Amino acid sequence: MEYNRTSNPYSNNYSNQYLQQSVMTASPGELTLMLYDGCIKQINFGMKYIEENKIQEKNQALQKAQSIISELDSTLDLKYEVSQNLYYIYDFIKDLLIEANIHNDNKSLGEALRLVTELRETWDQAIKLERVEAYKDCVI
Repeated sequence: MEYNRTSNPYSNNYSNQYLQQSVMTASPGELTLMLYDGCIKQINFGMKYIEENKIQEKNQALQKAQSIISELDSTLDLKYEVSQNLYYIYDFIKDLLIEANIHNDNKSLGEALRLVTELRETWDQAIKLERVEAYKDCVI
């Protein structure tokens, strides 16, 4: 029998364990990146499923993307101006996802993807800067 990932009954179990361990050991910033990555993945699936006219799969992917945005939204502390701005951006992204889901509109999905990708890149840069600053504080 030829070996491949799908023929290994343990590969899915190890992948799930790795993912669970990654989530359990991630910092809050890394968890936020994971959420952005998951949202980007679901939007890409939604775009693909619209092109393939797979309506049920598209709906599921875009509902997952909406749930991720709602989760990001729920973590905001609205006493800060940046959080208030993110609240409006997340709300706009949710509207785009709903519009795309109702009308099978890849243009709206493309805009949502662009916004989520920009937020993800900004968050990634902030984490990197935070690490540099923390490292500078540790160096004698």
